[in-house]
Amino acid sequence: MPTTPFFDAIIIGAGAAGLFCAGQAGQRGLKVLLIDHADKVAEKIRISGGGRCNFTNRDLDPAAPHKHFVGQNPQFCRSALSRYTPQDFIALVDKHGIAHHEKHKGQLFADRSAEDIIAMLLAECAAGGVTHWQPCAVKNIAFLAATAHPSSVDSYQIDTDRGPVQARSLVIATGGLSIPKIGATDFGYRLAQQFHIPLVERRPGLVPLTFDGAGWAPYAQLAGLALPVQISTGAKKNRMAFDEDLLFTHRGLSGPAVLQISSYWQEGTPLAINLAPTVDMPAALAQGKARSRKLITNELATLVPSRLADAWASREADWQRPINEASDKALARLAEQLARWELTPTGTEGYKKAEVTLGGVDTKALSQQTMECKTQPGLYFIGEVVDVTGWLGGYNFQWAWASAHACAQALPLAGGA
Repeated sequence: MPTTPFFDAIIIGAGAAGLFCAGQAGQRGLKVLLIDHADKVAEKIRISGGGRCNFTNRDLDPAAPHKHFVGQNPQFCRSALSRYTPQDFIALVDKHGIAHHEKHKGQLFADRSAEDIIAMLLAECAAGGVTHWQPCAVKNIAFLAATAHPSSVDSYQIDTDRGPVQARSLVIATGGLSIPKIGATDFGYRLAQQFHIPLVERRPGLVPLTFDGAGWAPYAQLAGLALPVQISTGAKKNRMAFDEDLLFTHRGLSGPAVLQISSYWQEGTPLAINLAPTVDMPAALAQGKARSRKLITNELATLVPSRLADAWASREADWQRPINEASDKALARLAEQLARWELTPTGTEGYKKAEVTLGGVDTKALSQQTMECKTQPGLYFIGEVVDVTGWLGGYNFQWAWASAHACAQALPLAGGA
């Protein structure tokens, strides 16, 4: 009978976290097998950042992860983020000669293509002698507890469509449920359940928000319009606000402002949007009334995009007249509604449009130093499958690199502890 191939570590999932972990572990001297069910590695990297991969964010503060990460315990990621920082990943990108640039708010992108980042990760795997099986489906996973024999260790047997393999350590880097068309599945969550690892409820994150057809009808004409806004949700100490661009769609709202707020929005609660955050709207309309005979919509079009001005002025008869004939009350009401447009989404565009998955493997079940399960020896979870979700703008990739690095440094060498 042929013997089952044995590896120090098997990593399932060849996305950002899995590729990086494999390369780092291999370069430490571990014998590593990387398995993925998809034809291509790192599809999420390939499509991210408009095809240029927003690979990290300079503004990330490892000492205060709650500023840029959500989950039941954002502080969980402090250890990994402080030991592998954006500067560390930037140094690796520089070492590979990949030109990159900062857009805004600390966001870093490859100059040429996301393919350069993927090629770098594959080169790091090659430097570590990583074995790739792809495409390769995993059929079953079993934990084999160490026997009384002194040379035996706990291990995992993985049955694949390329045959069985065993490893001392098993790393799950299978990501979340977002963007199923590029291969996202619930594999990681099912495996966690198999080993009785608790899960936090999952929902789409960094996702466009939708509204019911009739309620949205007056705004559907604005589809394609983008403008800078301040958007907020929640009250008092739970209030969260972002200053970003908003995009109107046929079904609702998108753009960076909405993707960001979606991670904090709770079903049934309203959003408040200031459609002209840099304008003192009451003063501007008062000045317009004093010096102009233009229609309110025309005067408003000097302060906000003309399509928005037309849509807003058409909402009330009092706003469909020359500005000098409008009552002070009507103008005050217009200013207030533009500064605080309140509306309640009916849902989201779901996982098909979500960039990430909120929730996942409960961080209480994992070591923040190593990403190993506390109750299941040799089983690790890294990246998006864990209940750690970053803001838009490179934070989720940095969590992938940092959690992968923490895990790779902790994986035991053959014969080692």
